Amino acid sequence: MTDAERGYECSPWELRWRGLAVDQLQRTESTFALSNGHIGMRGTLEEAEPRALPGTYLNGFYEEHGLPYAEGGYGYPEAGQTVVNVTDGKIIRLLVEDEPLDMRYGHATAHHRVLDFRSGTLRRETDWTSPTGRRVRVRTERLVSFTQRAVAAIRYEVEPLDDEVQLVAQSDLIANEPIEPDTGDPRVAAALEAPLQVEYMKAEDYRAVLVHRTKRSGLRMAAAMDHQLETNDGLRTDINVEDDLARLTIAVDVPLGQKLCLTKFLAYGWSAQRSIPALRAQVDAALAGALQTGWEGLLAEQREFLDQFWTTADVELDGDAELQQAIRFALFHVLQAGARGESRAIPGKGLTGPGYDGHAFWDTESFVLPVLTYTLPDAARDALRWRHSTLDKAKDRAAQLGLRGAAFPWRSINGAECSAYWPAGTAAFHVNADIADAVARYLAATGDTEFERQHGTELLLETARLWMSLGHHDPHGGFRIDGVTGPDEYSAVADNNVYTNLMAQRNMREAADSCERHPDIAEYFGVDEAEIARWRDAVKKMLVPYDELLSVHPQSERFTEHARWDFAATPADNYPLLLNYPYFDLYRKQVVKQADLVLAMHLRGDAFSAEQKRRNFAYYEGLTVRDSSLSAGTQAVLAAECGHLDLAYDYLAEAALTDLHDLHNNVRNGLHMASLAGAWLATVAGFGGMRDHGGQLSFRPRLPSAVDRIAFRMNFRGSQFAVEIEQDKTRYRLVHGEPLTIMHYDTPVTVTEQTTPLPVPALEPAERPSQPEGRAPARRGDGLPRAGDTIQPWYARALR
Repeated sequence: MTDAERGYECSPWELRWRGLAVDQLQRTESTFALSNGHIGMRGTLEEAEPRALPGTYLNGFYEEHGLPYAEGGYGYPEAGQTVVNVTDGKIIRLLVEDEPLDMRYGHATAHHRVLDFRSGTLRRETDWTSPTGRRVRVRTERLVSFTQRAVAAIRYEVEPLDDEVQLVAQSDLIANEPIEPDTGDPRVAAALEAPLQVEYMKAEDYRAVLVHRTKRSGLRMAAAMDHQLETNDGLRTDINVEDDLARLTIAVDVPLGQKLCLTKFLAYGWSAQRSIPALRAQVDAALAGALQTGWEGLLAEQREFLDQFWTTADVELDGDAELQQAIRFALFHVLQAGARGESRAIPGKGLTGPGYDGHAFWDTESFVLPVLTYTLPDAARDALRWRHSTLDKAKDRAAQLGLRGAAFPWRSINGAECSAYWPAGTAAFHVNADIADAVARYLAATGDTEFERQHGTELLLETARLWMSLGHHDPHGGFRIDGVTGPDEYSAVADNNVYTNLMAQRNMREAADSCERHPDIAEYFGVDEAEIARWRDAVKKMLVPYDELLSVHPQSERFTEHARWDFAATPADNYPLLLNYPYFDLYRKQVVKQADLVLAMHLRGDAFSAEQKRRNFAYYEGLTVRDSSLSAGTQAVLAAECGHLDLAYDYLAEAALTDLHDLHNNVRNGLHMASLAGAWLATVAGFGGMRDHGGQLSFRPRLPSAVDRIAFRMNFRGSQFAVEIEQDKTRYRLVHGEPLTIMHYDTPVTVTEQTTPLPVPALEPAERPSQPEGRAPARRGDGLPRAGDTIQPWYARALR
């Protein structure tokens, strides 16, 4: 296969790559990753080599390291946390007549890998000729179970293609794999060098278990494997174990027409408190369950789980086969990140790679949880339960900063702040309001009173308390919040960031409402009528800056008075700007890394008029350089609302294809969960016009010229319904549950099983706004890939 032919094949329900492309393994190991939110496995080959960056991760399992400071300061976090590559159970090495199957040697006459969005498995088929001419066919299938949280499994089949052949398979559990760290911090590199210390090892029959503990964080993990073999007589096996390795060796002569079939079952568990015997018992029990279910049973459970998910969450987009594939790819990985995380966070990279050190950010609440709230609400609830479980740490952090309530971390694995950069870390207090926003959205969408009483009210009231101690009433009668950083990391420690103020306003209003719904909970946490009245007064008097001269909202106070960045004099190679210019220069100029005020107009669209949205959007389009993967999805939503449908389409493509085309040149370190979620938001909130202000679900659908039809499904208040949008009409249909009332534009509509086409109002033409020079999204138009085409990487095929 030539370089020009390499790439993903365009297909609606799978991601397929033909040929090996060793130089592209750094991309495909991330895109082919499997996870269930608890276990994550990068898409490395079973034979372990060639590889770019091996990785197996357990959600919440990390090692500590010191944080570097040129000068110390009060309130600086002392310890960082880094996700650990735990014991690798994916490895099954194969020797064919003493020659190791290595795709860099011999010759692969056929090779492809397929990530199947409906079966939830990674399949591979290889026809390989050894250097001495022995030919074999290898078929593998891998899954990380959605239904049995601690379990992963691999089916490995080998058949000779010429004659009888001797095969030797080595199935491994290996800890402390040597990995070249992708970090410039020697402290992190040291923490990740052999981070696991063995505490227990055992192997007998076809089963082995290894128990390890991290050196500094003191977390303990267990990994276990067991096997089922299907082959002819003459099988010879041997199992051995040492500190960091357990290996089952299988040797057999396989005649032509027969196969060696090996099924490998894996189980993982970890704990900060449980003993070695307890963790051993946990993984032994998980293996027992997996063996009892069997390979075919695990496949059937996986398919049933995904059938239910797609029935609830699928998005259909007619007219653009590549985007159809990309949106399902995005949904599948968002599901994998959150499905079984349960009491753990949803990291910014999911469990697809070590990027961001495995930390969770506000991305989860503002981008990923809206998708899960309306498609898999149990997963959204579990993610919010994790935030609640870290409240004590957030309250301690607030107290350290001299504040009341809770100060949630900018970045963390276990709930403690890990950001060593104060302006873009601690000062970004908006993370508290983002969490409150996700709580309010979840409650409105589900009516989950039990969650509200056990978790939600406390989250809302403790975050509201932070704003009352962080902000103050000024002499002019306004409530202002000074010295904070909003979502845009090219502006820091500013006064009255509009996004922060509006989100804090909603936070305090929702806290007051929740406390009044549950006065006994409020009383338990010491909230009285006077405190609620103070929240409501701050809500009423919240200061929202506005530039009367320009008729736009400044991103923060006096932002529109700053000098504009000289975009014309900025070479294309100097993006992202943060890697090529000092922060002090970025901070004092009008240049926006990622949607900030524009994000406020999405999440708090009820606070802006339609005309304000149009003027603001056009103004900030000229300043936003999208040096962050968080931006395109939000810009798509507001572009669509402001009538720039083809521009919104361009931004949707950028969000959806960020990882498949490696737009930020860092897919090696894992996928961008917020951008993947942004593809759903751009489709449903952008072209579907879905909003959920005040618990009222409304739609203002419109399609770009290149798309014939978009259809999607959602959950709301226990009812499942479908939305089908065409150029001139929209249908809403109840799929399951009780009828519900939504708004279609400004008209109430009761959604039932009977559908009536509703008109889509004509759109007034609007002039397309301009972006900074060289930073416009790539145009999307004619000549797009069709199903079955090989998709060239972004750098080889710019969107037209």
